[in-house]
Amino acid sequence: MTTMEEEAWQDLIGISADPPDGREKCEQCKRPAVVCWCSALPQPPLAVASQIVILQHPAEEKRSLRTALMLQLGLEPGKCVVYKGKRFPNQKNYAELQQIFDSPQTLVLYPSKDSVPLEEIDRSAGPYTLVLIDGTWPQAKAIYASSPALHRLRQVKLISVGISDYIIRTQPTEGCLSTLETAAQCLAVLEAQPELRKMLVNPLHALCKYQLDNGAVEHQSKEFLMKTNQYPKPIGKRLSRLLNQTVCGAAEQEA
Repeated sequence: MTTMEEEAWQDLIGISADPPDGREKCEQCKRPAVVCWCSALPQPPLAVASQIVILQHPAEEKRSLRTALMLQLGLEPGKCVVYKGKRFPNQKNYAELQQIFDSPQTLVLYPSKDSVPLEEIDRSAGPYTLVLIDGTWPQAKAIYASSPALHRLRQVKLISVGISDYIIRTQPTEGCLSTLETAAQCLAVLEAQPELRKMLVNPLHALCKYQLDNGAVEHQSKEFLMKTNQYPKPIGKRLSRLLNQTVCGAAEQEA
């Protein structure tokens, strides 16, 4: 291959397979300017004593409406860090995560039989680092199962979660929250500042409002649709188990 042919080949393979996106984008959230939610972020970013560590499944990064970035930008730098992978720690983040996992101040939010309500944690013994797993429920379970280091952490759960404000996305059950909402609720508890939740979730409200104003429709959870006989598809075994777990869990709390 001649030099000219080699240069032509390099130019050819350097062409992106995706069509160019000519829309103006926000430098901070990387979204098109017309759907930028940065104006709804807390100004200045919130200073908290706690730290959130997000273990993110690689598939979550591809979602166009992911909310973990809203949390990162809503808090002071370093107060929310994201690690990507299917097993933790891994070669890319071993040193950093192992130090976090070895700390007695680290908690993991995971609904196991051994988890205790986050509301019952002794806040005076903080500040704490809270680990969240970001992904669908099957992805989160797979990450937890393949990461023995997580099994050794103190496990916590949220008791009062309410209904998600992420109304343009169909949630599996009434108690499912986005990553942003989950972290915001946890910080409100750990910092004893209930107002933190509203301040951190504001960008999600702005995003949903824009989508609804431009043709999107409000989504109900699959649980709600099934209870009201509106779910259009057959109920699979996995979703049926999840719904049964939710109902049983609610019954135990009421008891």
